[in-house]
Amino acid sequence: MDARGQPVSQQEIERLWESVARHTANPRVGIFGPDSVSWKVNRESALFLGAGRAALLQLAHPWVATALDQHSNLLNDPLARFHNTFRVVFTMVFGTLDQALAASRHLYHLHTRIQGEIPESVAAYARGSRYEANEVNALVWVFATLIESALKAYEIVLPPLSSFERETYYAESRTLAALFGIPAEALPADWTSFEAWMRAMLVSDALGVNTLSREMVHGILHGRGSWVPIPNWYRALTAASMPERFRGEFSLVYGEREDRTVARARSWLPRIYRCLPASLRFVGPYQEAQSRLLGLRVNALTRASNRFWMGQSQMMFAKSDRESE
Repeated sequence: MDARGQPVSQQEIERLWESVARHTANPRVGIFGPDSVSWKVNRESALFLGAGRAALLQLAHPWVATALDQHSNLLNDPLARFHNTFRVVFTMVFGTLDQALAASRHLYHLHTRIQGEIPESVAAYARGSRYEANEVNALVWVFATLIESALKAYEIVLPPLSSFERETYYAESRTLAALFGIPAEALPADWTSFEAWMRAMLVSDALGVNTLSREMVHGILHGRGSWVPIPNWYRALTAASMPERFRGEFSLVYGEREDRTVARARSWLPRIYRCLPASLRFVGPYQEAQSRLLGLRVNALTRASNRFWMGQSQMMFAKSDRESE
């Protein structure tokens, strides 16, 4: 895929919404359901272990870094970015069909307002060149970082998925991609092709780091603008998970000391994680979805978990969000 593509049109996104709705067997269950690999992976709180990696890889795309600098408050409020991302993704994965489509509409219309110019030349992008958040290849990159980092985080603490499960996870994720505004033809055909595409992207000039993105990365890793402390083991684990190219370009500290820290974390994390009660191990949106399918009310622990992950107590988008569209 080229470094630049076409923005997703209103006609195209409506076609994708119709396709997702048509292929959803039970709208109340949502686009996946309890038997899906997507629920199996995305229900795990271990996803937090990959959140830093996904955020850093997204910032390696000059369009994403510039858009976040010019259209968000990432440096002063990184927690809001965390909440906004998981609010959309978890609602798409665990919500009803109506909720998933509402999240997709919110994302699409938000992205239509995010446009601008690259302030300085970086990688394949010349100074003054235009960017748009709804451009297909930029969307593919953000989507790719999320699904790949989720799987890597899952396998830090739990047994790896089988080859069949990986292929199923990717096939399901192509439906999720449609809600991002990504048509099927813009994606690699299967997991093996996806891995090859990722390897090619990571050495290409479609990605590149400058002073701005480097400063943003260090702000995230040190919790600047947030009350949430970032432990040393998490910074080390994130650096270890990054491709060597971007450890260098982002100036991430990673030596023998960090390597030992990562080895210790990979030893104690699985032991502790597998002993967690379900109320902590499984994310609130998954628990909310289970309550919905059982006809139960969402309990206080689930609402608290939702606030941690999404910044709100339930998956349904706030009225103000719908009005802003």
